[in-house]
Amino acid sequence: MRIARIQTAAGPQYAVDSNGAWAHIIDPFAEALSYTGGTTAHNEATLLAPATPAIVLGIGHNRTLNDHPLPIQAWHKSVHTVAAPGDSITAVRDHGTVNAEGELAVVIGRTASNLTAGNALDHVLGYTCVNDVTNVDQNAVDERNFQGKSGVNYTPLGPWIETDLPDPERVAIDVHVNGTVKATSGTFNLPSTVVDCLVYVTAWLTLQPGDVVMTGAPATVVPIEPGDRVEISVAGIGTLSSPVA
Repeated sequence: MRIARIQTAAGPQYAVDSNGAWAHIIDPFAEALSYTGGTTAHNEATLLAPATPAIVLGIGHNRTLNDHPLPIQAWHKSVHTVAAPGDSITAVRDHGTVNAEGELAVVIGRTASNLTAGNALDHVLGYTCVNDVTNVDQNAVDERNFQGKSGVNYTPLGPWIETDLPDPERVAIDVHVNGTVKATSGTFNLPSTVVDCLVYVTAWLTLQPGDVVMTGAPATVVPIEPGDRVEISVAGIGTLSSPVA
């Protein structure tokens, strides 16, 4: 099932994909979905970021070809950087290279604390595409990942949440810039699995419905410049497209 968040005349509205339209629902996190009766045609829908997280976490030391001696770690990224599909990434100028990082994002579905390998995925609502935009040269002077990841719209999220991804540990991720493929990889290349990430994070922090965990960039890091259009495609979910300003 695809769950989107769309703009309507009455404000943001959650909806599920149904017969060529978005059927409006009240609460995507409820055990049983309740429909309002309203619908929006696909071609009339303006997609918003599919979640409004209170917490966005990134996973450090989860890249292929990474010889960093530390184990898996997590860091906070400001929710103020979350952007909708199609929103312009405002590349921070004069502070080094700006990279797109194509990743699988996990959207938490119910309160998650001290998860185990056996129950971690039971607490997931679904999955979406995320672009963890980064001024990578700032990492050398700011190990907390604040400076390099705080730009305007530096966390494009979407286009929707997919609840029925068969195996999040084996999904392909491609990054295109201006229509040309620049990186091809997938979660199968992550040293720490999606489940590993959730177990680690919730050992320290309780997550709530709507919170987002970015699972790491498996060699899907591509430099981008103003004027580019970057697309993050995750198999079984869709494509997240963003212009760069």
